[in-house]
Order: sequence, then C-alpha cells, then structure tokens
Amino acid sequence: MGRNYTQTKFILLGITDSPFAQTPLFLLFLLIYIVTLVGNVGIITLVSPSLHTPMYFFLTHFAFTDICYSTVVSPRMLADLLSEEKTISFSACMMQFFTFTFFGSTECHLLAMMAYDRHVAICHPLLYVTINSSCVCWQLVASSYLFAFLSAITYTWCTFGGSFCGPEHIDHFFCDIFPVLKLVCSDTHTSEMLILAFLTINAVGASVVILLSYISILRTVLRMCSAKSRATAFQTCTSHLMAVALFFGSAFFMYLQPPSSHRSLDKVASIFYSMVTPMLNPFIYSLRNKEVKGALVKCGRRLFNHCNIKPSRT
Repeated sequence: MGRNYTQTKFILLGITDSPFAQTPLFLLFLLIYIVTLVGNVGIITLVSPSLHTPMYFFLTHFAFTDICYSTVVSPRMLADLLSEEKTISFSACMMQFFTFTFFGSTECHLLAMMAYDRHVAICHPLLYVTINSSCVCWQLVASSYLFAFLSAITYTWCTFGGSFCGPEHIDHFFCDIFPVLKLVCSDTHTSEMLILAFLTINAVGASVVILLSYISILRTVLRMCSAKSRATAFQTCTSHLMAVALFFGSAFFMYLQPPSSHRSLDKVASIFYSMVTPMLNPFIYSLRNKEVKGALVKCGRRLFNHCNIKPSRT
C-alpha cells in the first residue's frame, strides 16, 4: 500500500519507559481486558436468547464491536509491557491500524442507530415494530459495517500510503493515525484533510444524529402528562447517553484537534476510549436496565437449579 517506503518495521514506545511501572500497569490492563471480555460476552449471552427487540439487537452488535475494538489493542500492549523489544512490522502495524479504525467507526454508527431506535420507541411507539422491523435493523447494521470498512480503507491508505524513510519510533502504544503520520517523510497535508473529512463524517455525523434524536425525545417526553411515563422514558435513554458521553468525549479530544496540538495526554485519552470504555459499557447497560438485570436473574436461577442436585431417597 505504501509508495517508495523503506521502512519495514516500527518500534512502539509504549505507555511508559519506567521498568518499575510496567508490571503494575500490566496487571491493571490485564484485569481491564478480562473484565471487558467477560462483561461483553455476558451481554451477548444474556440478550441474544431472551431479548429480541431492536434495541437489544443493536446492543448485541455493540458488545461484539467492543470485544473486537479492545482486542485489537490490548493483547499487543500487554505483551509489550513485559518485553524489552517492542518492534512491530510494517504490515502488522497497518493491519492493527485498519482493524482499529474499522471497529471504531462501526461503534460510532451503532451508537447513532441506538439513539434513532430510542427516538422511534419513544416518539412513535405504535409504529415501533413496523419502522424498526428485523429487515430494517439488519440493513442499518450492515450499512454501518460497510461504511466503516470504506472509512478504514481510506484512513489506512492516507496514513500508510506515503514514504516512510525517517525515524522508526512510534510515540504511542499502538499504531494510531497521528503518531504514524508524524513518521511520514512525504507531504501529508492532503492525507490529513481527507482523514479529517472522514473523521467528521463518522464522529460529527453520528453525533448530529444522536443530538437530533434526543432533541425529539426530549420534546416528546416533556409533553407527557404522567410523571411516571416521563421517568420511564428518561431511564431507557440514560444508559445510552452515558455510553455516548464516554466514547465521543475521549474520541473528540483525541482526533478532532490539529496534529500539531497532540500531546502526552493523548495516550491517556487513547487508553480511555480503547480499553476503559469497552469495559464500562456492559456495566452501564446491565446495571441501569431492568430487562437485562431480569435476564441475568433468570440465567442465575437456571444455573442454580441445574446445579442444585437433590439427594435421592432410599
């Protein structure tokens, strides 16, 4: 994909170069990754068999995306924390970059679709099943994966399509857009503008859909006569709003700023949206959702009844 590059490998500088901090950080991030896997697999296991509404269909894909999104970064970072040699080949770096941007873009669109789903459920409850039919839901999810794939191809071409003939040290713990672009020898102005355009379409476009959906939801909720109905409507949206704030807040801080403004806090922001947010999402959607908690209780009861073997009478 690159043009006239001589670089065959890169060296990731990682989170820290302090040998005393690497082991505690390894244990911390290993725990975060395990909780992320268990939590999101748990969401998929609980939701898929028993909850079949469009909201939980989107939530299942959201949990799957979180698993993949975190897995692209975490295992490599954990291995680098325990090794002195943090080299990564050009092709491996490019593949990590592509998959990370693919699942990151997918997550943006899924959050927008979940906001639209809440808009239809609250503003048009009688038409909810008709508007968000199974076919429509599959089309929306498929379109999110397709546009994310096209975006990832564009990001990868713009980032790795230049000439790498300078330093090989990436000042990050994975192959991200701006740390890699700093190593490109050729002019990157056009690439940066194209990347910014697609970032705007993905992040800002999804944010606009979310904002418009919740403006409509707020207007509908304020017109409700019953205080209980208003509380129920707000409760169904709280989990999604928390997930949106966590993901988009850290992503905007990282990506929607000029490349010259990037600083050491970028690594903290990257850790937050690539590792911490996927870990927190299962808790957000399970602890604040009565149906998910109900499914968890039923699953626990079935497991308990299955393991509770009564002694046979003689």
